[in-house]
Amino acid sequence: MQGPQIHPLGDSALLCSLPAPATLTQQQRIWALAKQADGWDEVAEVVPGMNNLTLIARRPVLDLEPLAQRIMQLWPTLDATHTEGRIVEIPVVYGGAGGPDLDAVARHTGLSTDEVIRRHSAGDYVVYFIGFMPGFAYMGGLAPELATPRHTTPRMSIPAGSVGIGGEQTGIYPMASPGGWQLLGRTALPLFDPAQEPPTLLRPGDRVRFVVERTERVQQVTP
Repeated sequence: MQGPQIHPLGDSALLCSLPAPATLTQQQRIWALAKQADGWDEVAEVVPGMNNLTLIARRPVLDLEPLAQRIMQLWPTLDATHTEGRIVEIPVVYGGAGGPDLDAVARHTGLSTDEVIRRHSAGDYVVYFIGFMPGFAYMGGLAPELATPRHTTPRMSIPAGSVGIGGEQTGIYPMASPGGWQLLGRTALPLFDPAQEPPTLLRPGDRVRFVVERTERVQQVTP
């Protein structure tokens, strides 16, 4: 079993990274390591990422080698088969003003818009990690035939709740922001609420199912 590559980040953090591609098994091993390391006295914070984990020490230290050795010794014993994630259903209005790229994804994939919606909503997705902005879940499990490149020029503002495809992943914008993902639809379900605990709806390991609320046609603008 190949262990992670471990690199120092400054004088008080370590980056543990795995080779591509990212898989659910590798992510589960990352989560298992994060769960273990979160209880270590010398670790102040664990930050899971895509195929990687950052461990932030409680104080700057000159030699992080003992921590690296502890990780490598633990790695072969980690249980990467158990996921405690919840099942979260996300209602989506596909197409229309909330899904302006649905037709473009259909053209790129060679599928009809109805088939894009069917395959996207039939997926069993797993949240790999939260990043980019609070509550933005990067999910694995997109059907390979739906993979579509991001826009070369990002939009300046994407509405909160927008559901999109970025390469081989799908995700939901939790708040209005710039972004380059291909937008298929929109959900009214809040993804981030700082007044709640936890503030993010989705967490690493959760399984997400998109439910078709309805389908709308994209409005064509006449010059």
